[in-house]
Amino acid sequence: MNIHEHQAKELLRRYGVTTLEGQACYTADEAVKAAERFGFPCVVKAQIHAGGRGKAGGVKVVKSADEARSVASALLGKTLVTPQTGPQGRVVKRLFVEQGCKIARELYLGIVVDRAVGRVTVMASTEGGVEIEEVAAKSPEKILRETIDPVVGLSGYQARRLAFGLGLGAKEQLAKAAAFFTALARAFVELDASLMEINPLVVTEGGDVVALDAKIGFDDNALFRHADVRELRDPNEEDPREREAAKFDLSYIALDGNIGCMVNGAGLAMATMDSIKAAGGNPANFLDVGGGANTEKVKAAFKIILSDASVKGIFINIFGGILRCDVLAEGVVAAAREVGLSVPLVVRMEGTNVEKGKQILAESQLDIISAVDMTDGAEKAVTAAGRAA
Repeated sequence: MNIHEHQAKELLRRYGVTTLEGQACYTADEAVKAAERFGFPCVVKAQIHAGGRGKAGGVKVVKSADEARSVASALLGKTLVTPQTGPQGRVVKRLFVEQGCKIARELYLGIVVDRAVGRVTVMASTEGGVEIEEVAAKSPEKILRETIDPVVGLSGYQARRLAFGLGLGAKEQLAKAAAFFTALARAFVELDASLMEINPLVVTEGGDVVALDAKIGFDDNALFRHADVRELRDPNEEDPREREAAKFDLSYIALDGNIGCMVNGAGLAMATMDSIKAAGGNPANFLDVGGGANTEKVKAAFKIILSDASVKGIFINIFGGILRCDVLAEGVVAAAREVGLSVPLVVRMEGTNVEKGKQILAESQLDIISAVDMTDGAEKAVTAAGRAA
C-alpha cells in the first residue's frame, strides 16, 4: 500500500525525521490560506501516488496569494502524466502546500528490503533529485549502501559513514545527518514499510538536513498491525479492479496487454505471463487466485478479468493441488453464465480432480478451447485473442 507525500511526512515526524511545515488542501481556497500562513515563497504540490511530479508540472513555487490560487486551481482536477503513471495519468484530487526553504545541496536517501541479502538496506547518493534507477544505470559507484542488522538496527558508525560519504562530515551537520538516518531506519522497521524514499533530501543554507519529499510503501501483509496506517489508503489512487480483487483476497495487478490470465500460484502466474510474451502476446493482468480458492473466489476473479475492456482473450492455467480443478471449473462456468462470455477462453488444467473439472467445462456448453500444456495454452490464447481483436 502506498500513501501520499503529506501523509508520509506526518508519519515520519513522529519518529523525529525533519520535514518542513505543510498542509494538505482539497480546494483552491484552502491552498491560498495555507500559503498565506506559511509565507511566500512556498510550494504547491500535486498529491498522487507516483514520482516525477515536478517534471510533469505538478510542483510549483508560488510567490503570492494570487499565484497560489492560480496554480491550485490549475492542478486540482488535472490529469498528471508522469513516467510512473503510464499514459493514462492520475487525476489530482488533493494538494500539499509546504513552506519554502533555501537549498544548499540535494541528496538522495532510500531504504528498501534487499532480497539478495535478505535484509533492510539503506541507499544514499549525492545525486539528489534524480531517479535512483538512472543513477544506478549511469553512475553506480555514486550509490552508498549500508545493510541493517535486524537485531541492532542501523548502527551509529553506519549512520556516520553514510554522512561522511555524502559530504556531511562537518561536526554539526554530521550529528543532524546521523540522527536523520537513524530515525528513518527506525520508522521503516516499526511501520513494516517496504520502501522509504527521500528524494531529494536537502541540506539548507542554514545547515539543516530536511526531507523535501517523502515516499512510503507498506507491506500489505503487515497492515493488520497498523490500523492507523491502513486508514491512510486512498481508493482514488488505486485501480478499481485491484480494489475489488482485494475484497476476495486475490492477488491482481492490471497490466497493459489484451490477454487475461487466471492462475494459482505466483510463480506459475509469472511463468504464464512469460509464456504469453514468448508466444507473441501481452498479458492484461497478473492474477493469482491462490491455493485455497473456492467457487465464489474463482467466480469473482473471472468477473474482474472480464471487466477489463482491453481483454480480447482469457488464458486459465491451473495446476490443481490445494485448489481442485473441479472447484475452478464450477467457478468459471458460474461466472461465464452470469456475466456472459464474450471473448475466447483457453483452459489448461492439471492435478487434483482434473478429469472431473474437464467434464464440468465440457458439459457447460461454453465455447472453451482446451490446451495440453502451458506453452500450447499460451499460443492458443494469443491466436484466439488476435482473431477477436
